[in-house]
Amino acid sequence: MSDFSLIIHGGAGAIQAPQRYEDSLRRVVEEGARLLDAGASSLDAVTRCLTLLEDDPLYNAGRGSVLDAEGRVACDASIMDGRRLNAGAVAGVRGVRNPILLARAVMEKSGHVLLIGEGAERFAREQNIVFEDESYFLAEERAAQLMEAQKRERIALDRSESKLGTVGAVARDRYGDLAAATSTGGVTNQRPGRVGDSPVIGAGTYADNASCAVSCTGVGEDFLRVSLARTAAFFVEYRSMRAEEAAKAAIELLVDKVQGQGGLILIDRDGRCAHAHSTPGMLTATFEKGVSRVET
Repeated sequence: MSDFSLIIHGGAGAIQAPQRYEDSLRRVVEEGARLLDAGASSLDAVTRCLTLLEDDPLYNAGRGSVLDAEGRVACDASIMDGRRLNAGAVAGVRGVRNPILLARAVMEKSGHVLLIGEGAERFAREQNIVFEDESYFLAEERAAQLMEAQKRERIALDRSESKLGTVGAVARDRYGDLAAATSTGGVTNQRPGRVGDSPVIGAGTYADNASCAVSCTGVGEDFLRVSLARTAAFFVEYRSMRAEEAAKAAIELLVDKVQGQGGLILIDRDGRCAHAHSTPGMLTATFEKGVSRVET
């Protein structure tokens, strides 16, 4: 029986060929669990998991990010420390290999919570964050997806019109500290400058040792309008809900208030794990009580 917990997600929706995600999700959650088992902090575990997911072109984050209306990649990410309520986030950054590493640098070294665009990129260079050429991010599949979306004159959601793309991780370490992290490439054909919920603390990401750690995925505008991550934490802290109950209640609120599409992962202050979604499916991997499981 382990004294730590970890959940990751790779997006929600009507997942096409879900089996292709299984090996990746298992590899990432087990890597994070190994770190936690060795005594790593929850912050280090979620950072490592997000870095691995950002490097995998299967997911709409980092290398696998979708293209905006100009045919370019712009990434958002955030991270939060449940012990001190410190947080860091970036939005609309280009060329940064691992936006989650930049978000953590913002949290730990900038004195700010959220940096955007060129200012965030300048800070990244000051912190020796790795950049990649534009070609690193330009997958043939993403270009074809953008052409199809523009042909239809609409915004498309990740790999198909029914896949909502974001990656995230939440953890509770053996010291009882919680952390959460989220990263995304946004939505295909989005207007340049658009920002969703992923880099917004309280909407797409939240962590507080007094309640829980949460990472969301879905239609960002819906999550922003109801501050969903903070709402889920409120249910744990002030209504004494356990993880599964709080996750379900938060998604029910999302649907009732704004007919929202998406899901969330959550670990409560006692290390209990849960996830819930209003979409047909959600990609998750969980390590709890010494056992890992993948759900696609």
